[in-house]
Amino acid sequence: MDKVDVIIVGGGLAGLSCAYELADSGMTVIVLERGDFSGSKNVTGGRIYLGPLRHYLPNLWKEAPLERHVTKELITLLGDANSTTFELYSDRFNQEPYPSYTILRAKFDRWLADLVSEKGVFVIPQKNVNDLIKEGEKVIGVKTEDEEIGADCVVASDGILSFMAEKAGLRKPFQPQHFALGFKEVIALNSNIIEDRFRLGEKEGAAQLFVGILTKGIMGGGFLYTNQESLSLGIVVGIHSLNQREPREEIYKFLDEFKGRPEIKNLIKGGEVMEYSAHLISEGGIHTIPKVYGNGILITGDAAGLGLNMLVTVRGMEYAMASGVLAGRTIKMAKEKNDFSASTLANYEKLLNESFIMREMSQYQNTLSILENKRLFSKYPQAISDLFEKVMRVDENPKEGLYKTIWETVKKDFLNFETFKDWLQFRKI
Repeated sequence: MDKVDVIIVGGGLAGLSCAYELADSGMTVIVLERGDFSGSKNVTGGRIYLGPLRHYLPNLWKEAPLERHVTKELITLLGDANSTTFELYSDRFNQEPYPSYTILRAKFDRWLADLVSEKGVFVIPQKNVNDLIKEGEKVIGVKTEDEEIGADCVVASDGILSFMAEKAGLRKPFQPQHFALGFKEVIALNSNIIEDRFRLGEKEGAAQLFVGILTKGIMGGGFLYTNQESLSLGIVVGIHSLNQREPREEIYKFLDEFKGRPEIKNLIKGGEVMEYSAHLISEGGIHTIPKVYGNGILITGDAAGLGLNMLVTVRGMEYAMASGVLAGRTIKMAKEKNDFSASTLANYEKLLNESFIMREMSQYQNTLSILENKRLFSKYPQAISDLFEKVMRVDENPKEGLYKTIWETVKKDFLNFETFKDWLQFRKI
């Protein structure tokens, strides 16, 4: 059996970040990617926050193929026939170093894989890993379709349904409430049109979130991100909530109906759909993280359940990259000791716990229970939009005072025991 120092299974952000960290270590490192190239099977599109990552990967961003730096945040509450949008623009978002960017992962992952290869790591595409090789309880390599490869350490970066974490006995069975389904389109649109429609300067970007009637009471919401010459438009719905819905609906119709709303239709007008894709998203937060280390194995990124819905944004890409770097640092320490046992690799868990990843996941550990509240996706978006419509509407009748208009709506829709309970729950985050 051929042997290398480190095998990384999965050429996504976590795996490639680990490889990047290890590239100058003198170790022989290979990345096994089942797709035609890194990013070919990745459909995550959206936004990456660089603030948390600059400490871990300080030299990566100057040449990275990112899309637009986000200067404008929008949250839209959708009612049946109305909507309310809250918009934030900040000069801080428009000053270097820019806090966040929109990103197209197929482009970015391929670039990062090429960069890692130039630094001496072997990135091997079209390579399916079928099983782990174990010697007792210790992982000593992997089996592909046509060969066995040994390693001192295997890094499982094989995505949200990681079979490697399961094979290693590090992961508990999945539950539907721990996952959401995200599906999106990439819509080509001229850069000047994007800037005009979203009132943006050159290379500036917008990130817009939607909640309300678009998911028909199911846990979830919509998103729209401006890329350089395209828009990423999609919906995320909770698997458990979707399965409970009766009558059942074909999920693709949600996106079609969303695109038909005036709020969206006028933004994507004249655009051409270039890509349609769907993927699972981790929603379980800290409660679904497996044991992230074992004898001869580390678990990173989505495979380690490192994803978090923070209500106003979904985090995952930063967690994947930082966890990959921390795994790489752990492996370098283990190499110095010539010890890849679980007791040494446990340092990875310590580094994770000290990082922003676990601090944020602990802070937002109650998010899932809040997301299970149907009123968040039905009653409140409708009530707020109705209130703003009453305040702004002028018809044939004399207009009532603003205080009376607002107070009557607040009494009817918000001064009740249900809203009080929701507020107490919301205080937990």
